[in-house]
Amino acid sequence: MSTRSSHSELAKIAQAMVAKGRGILAADESTGTIGKRFESIGVQNSEENRRAYRDMLFSAKGVGEYISGVILYDETLRQKSADGTPFPKLLASQGVIPGIKVDTGAKDMALCPGETVTEGLDGLAARCAEYVKLGARFAKWRAVITIGRDIPSASCVWANAHALARYAAICQANGLVPIVEPEVLMDGDHTIDRCEEVTEWTLNAVFDSLYNLRVKPEEMVLKPSMVISGKSCKSQAGVAEVAERTIAVLKRTVPSAVPGIAFLSGGQSDALSTAHLDAMNRLGSLPWAVTFSYGRGLQAPALKAWGGAVANVASAQKVLVHRARMNGLAATGQYRADLESKAA
Repeated sequence: MSTRSSHSELAKIAQAMVAKGRGILAADESTGTIGKRFESIGVQNSEENRRAYRDMLFSAKGVGEYISGVILYDETLRQKSADGTPFPKLLASQGVIPGIKVDTGAKDMALCPGETVTEGLDGLAARCAEYVKLGARFAKWRAVITIGRDIPSASCVWANAHALARYAAICQANGLVPIVEPEVLMDGDHTIDRCEEVTEWTLNAVFDSLYNLRVKPEEMVLKPSMVISGKSCKSQAGVAEVAERTIAVLKRTVPSAVPGIAFLSGGQSDALSTAHLDAMNRLGSLPWAVTFSYGRGLQAPALKAWGGAVANVASAQKVLVHRARMNGLAATGQYRADLESKAA
């Protein structure tokens, strides 16, 4: 698939994924993770409930105005809406690009206590080819970097950077736009200074590896974490500082050829992840689109409103579209906190 036309096609998809005022919904929770979310609302973790919940998300009227793409889990990519429409087709009818999570999770890394490396490269080319046939147009792979005493180690940073680059190369060769997701976890009591240092190191390693493995920056989307104080840190940095430090690190590490950066929310509250994104987009003109790829940050209020009941679908969809709209405004630097209460 290395013809010039297929490559320009991938660049077009990557640009559409970070289109102005739109972002990506991460709905790729594994069966175990969605089970924990369902437990919080007292819903049984059955295949039908998972299907019904995602049907509610994907069929929300007007969601395509603010959502450019949705990351799906393998099971979800193969499921159908209540009316029999396959989910990839339902999303495409809303103007939303279907994507797929392809990694098999972060596993304990040998000889590196407390650290993980993400697996899933075996057989990836064949899986990518199948996913393209099922309607996926982009993929996602998440690497996890933990800050703690004496970690991250160089071994962990480079092993994850190399795996991300191998994944990205396989995706591009098989007709999928890779979302490259190196997440520096918020867990811990580290300062924002330490987070900045580790984030910069990680992103440098990732782009070094991408370059060495011939990955085209025009045909990918970066999904990083923000430069933020550790969750248990006594002094929490304010919104403006998080925005300024995050953008400073990205300018030092991310080539301007990358079409866009779609942040993960990483355990931040819904409103805070929106405020951070908005503050970044108010910092003047940036070399790439800066938008969102939120899971919990978009889904949490809708999940609560849905509660597993058919009667609640319409109100849960309104809640989802509201959150998507708030983030769409933040992606253009036009979000205001008072818009939250107006909707309520």
